[in-house]
Amino acid sequence: MAPIPLQRDTVQRPGTIRAGYAHGPRLASRTSLPGIPLAPSAARRFVRAALAEWTGLGVPAAVGFSDRLADDAVTVTNELVTNAVVHAGTTVDLVLRLEEEGDDEPTAALVLEVTDHHPARPVSGDEPEPGPEPGAAVAGELPDPAEYGRGLQLVATLADSWGITYRTGLKTVWARLPVDDWSAPPSPPDGEALRRGLRAAEILAPAARRTERDDAVWDSRGAPAFLAEASDLLAGQLDEDLVAAIAGQLLVPRLADWCAIWLETEGGGPAAEPRLARVWHSDETGTEPLRTALENTPPRLPAGAGSGPVPVPVPWPAPPADRPAEAGEPAEAGEAPSPYPGGRDGAALAFRITAGGRALGTVLVGREGVAQVPEAVASLIEDFVRRLGLAVGAARAYTRQATISRILQRGLLPSKVAEIPGVTSALVYEPSDDGVVGGDFYDIFPCPGDRWCFVLGDVQGSGPEAAVVTGLARPWLRLLSREGFGVGEVLDRLNRLLLDDAMEAAEAAALMVAAAGGQQLHDGTQSRFLSLLYGEVVPLPDGGVRCTVASAGHPLPLLLRPDGSVRPAAEPQVLLGVVEDVAYESQTFGLAPGDTLLCVTDGVTERRSGPLMFDDGDGLARVLAGCAGLPAEATAERIRRAVHEFAEQPPDDDVALLVLHAE
Repeated sequence: MAPIPLQRDTVQRPGTIRAGYAHGPRLASRTSLPGIPLAPSAARRFVRAALAEWTGLGVPAAVGFSDRLADDAVTVTNELVTNAVVHAGTTVDLVLRLEEEGDDEPTAALVLEVTDHHPARPVSGDEPEPGPEPGAAVAGELPDPAEYGRGLQLVATLADSWGITYRTGLKTVWARLPVDDWSAPPSPPDGEALRRGLRAAEILAPAARRTERDDAVWDSRGAPAFLAEASDLLAGQLDEDLVAAIAGQLLVPRLADWCAIWLETEGGGPAAEPRLARVWHSDETGTEPLRTALENTPPRLPAGAGSGPVPVPVPWPAPPADRPAEAGEPAEAGEAPSPYPGGRDGAALAFRITAGGRALGTVLVGREGVAQVPEAVASLIEDFVRRLGLAVGAARAYTRQATISRILQRGLLPSKVAEIPGVTSALVYEPSDDGVVGGDFYDIFPCPGDRWCFVLGDVQGSGPEAAVVTGLARPWLRLLSREGFGVGEVLDRLNRLLLDDAMEAAEAAALMVAAAGGQQLHDGTQSRFLSLLYGEVVPLPDGGVRCTVASAGHPLPLLLRPDGSVRPAAEPQVLLGVVEDVAYESQTFGLAPGDTLLCVTDGVTERRSGPLMFDDGDGLARVLAGCAGLPAEATAERIRRAVHEFAEQPPDDDVALLVLHAE
């Protein structure tokens, strides 16, 4: 990867404003985004909404905000917010500012600032750097490529200048984009109209501090839109802690000043204590005090309480009656600090999280400085908690299924593979990340007669049914191989076993596993097809090995010679488990020192990028040809990397490949 371009110097002239450090009145829009994967898309919507609003207000002339500027601003915002989410994981503050430079010819620049709150981020030196802007990163400083990757290369290309400002507990990355054809606005813009226009990112981008909320908006128009958006956000998550995090940021500050979410321990029994999964406060400084007040006192709801609101006391003492405290008010001299977050009494409601008739947890919400939560708001939160329960239930079902899949996967694959004398081997096995056990399997094992056998197979489909077939096929292969049958005969007998009544046991076991994991099965009577590449290796006295292989409906193995030539090393034959009267044949060839044999599953050859597949036009053979002279590990890694780089999306099928290299 090429080095990241250096930050460009920003010349500071009298009467100008340096990007990232302007002071005084200016047109600006800001928002706060949760540190979740959805934040970059919300940031993109926010920037486009702000630019569109400014253009509509005549600030500046529409010709100044070209489509190119808008696209550049959205691209830079996406890169900076993505970096903050991935590498900090905290709330991300986004500021979009329009700055005018007072020169003879007025000019303007669009400045983007993205700030994260990671407490472990280093500060640039113990003391401020000399210069007009203490704490600012020195222009020309080279960031760590491992942390920023290619994103800042793109930012440096699009921006007129950019930089990094470190402060204690904060890191701000800013970028300055020049505005073409700028003409200063004749009068200040209507700030109220601007605030009304910035609604695009509202669901994911609430203000970081307490907002003035209008409960009247939760009528027939506002409530359904909020619930629909919340359902989309919650339903797409497969981790219950992330569901709780999103729920907290949806509730605060729109409907409440603070909230806490407890989740019951799954399978923990009646004596198990719920765990505090999420605490959120409209004032970030109140989050930790609120957590301290709540972590040992989960709300206890009556046994007969349904899904409706249950009034509960606020979880901290009320202020003295003779001197009610206000939020953020400092304590009098000699008085102990306020023991409750926010410094005000208020009202709190508890809601039980349920799904399928089971209690999954509790949501506690509160408002400060009020006697009770409005009935319309309480009803809306109740509807929201129902959706939260469905999302938590779905996440737990996925987690159960993924756990079963991981256990099955570990049991289906060998704990270690044998080492073949005179041959180095390399394996790549990457199951698809869909929460179900895959159908790919592999094995290398010794056999009597100074033979070593290798297997690469793929059961049709995935999930418990495929897992059971894999669990039968691999030991059958070992048994048949050690009985002394030839390569073709092993496949003949395995084919008859797959078609035999023994498969009924496989289907019955699959049904039991699926019932435990909640996986929906197809018709249990359908056949289980198996593609298989099976071979044996015999070391030769003069060096090299003799290899015999047979392919049953499997991608053909490829033989690479030291001169870079590549050819198939087997003939195509029918899948196992399809028809009875099949006589499988094998091919024998020599692997001389320097030769390489590559075996893959269809997760490699059928890897898609739009309408194209990885092996179209002998794509796999072309990549393998470039591996001449490489050892087995390097060849496997180059093939694996080429498969991943073929498309932007991760593979949607298991990826398995085996490389044998004769020494």
